[in-house]
Amino acid sequence: MLQNKEGQSVPQITFHIRQADDWADVSSNEIFKGKKIAVFSLPGAFTPTCSSSHVPRFNQLWPQFKQQGIDEIICISVNDAFVMNEWKQSQNAENITFLPDGNGEFTEKMGMLVDKEDKGYGKRSWRYAMLVDDGIISKMFIEPEGEEGDPYGVSDADTLLAYLAPGEALPLDVAVMTRKGCPFCSRAKKLLRDYEIDFDELELNRDYTDQSLRAIAGASSVPQVFINGEKIGGSDELDYWLAHNVE
Repeated sequence: MLQNKEGQSVPQITFHIRQADDWADVSSNEIFKGKKIAVFSLPGAFTPTCSSSHVPRFNQLWPQFKQQGIDEIICISVNDAFVMNEWKQSQNAENITFLPDGNGEFTEKMGMLVDKEDKGYGKRSWRYAMLVDDGIISKMFIEPEGEEGDPYGVSDADTLLAYLAPGEALPLDVAVMTRKGCPFCSRAKKLLRDYEIDFDELELNRDYTDQSLRAIAGASSVPQVFINGEKIGGSDELDYWLAHNVE
């Protein structure tokens, strides 16, 4: 039976981490005391949902969490310090602190240690998220028990942020397909920067091919801008969209 520990203190343990190629010990008090922290815990580093959804979205939404008074976002997993450090680097998750719970001590005291031996994992963390204020757990979002596999529906970054700030506008998800030396691509990127909109740039022959451009955008010219899954088009279409959709 998973345990909801709202209103209780976080478990007091010592985490063994790697800093500057050396070992360091850090206590729960050092991590949580005097701070407001968003925590999410998951089954394992480099696993599919954890790498494709859970970590990237928390990393992306850090500015919104910070606006709500959160001092730090922490990811906890029953993995060793070397694995967690490599995972953070591979995820480019500079906005998240990766905390190794290699022995599962913190997770066990949280009542979230589960048996994943059927998958060859051994003991791992159930997926959950929580808010910790000065060492006290104020809110938990625990994935439901009894569901097959690895449920992921309430411990996500959007759910936690919606609890903190109901109705808060989320950042736009923007991707721009470009090519080197394209003046229209430069214009599109400048328009987005002028509106202070973050975006991912995909460059021709580095990130995609002509065939991919035709398959994805149904076009042979660049730039091609996509916002929240919608194809906007080139720089002129982007200019029009921004003028009518962004304050």
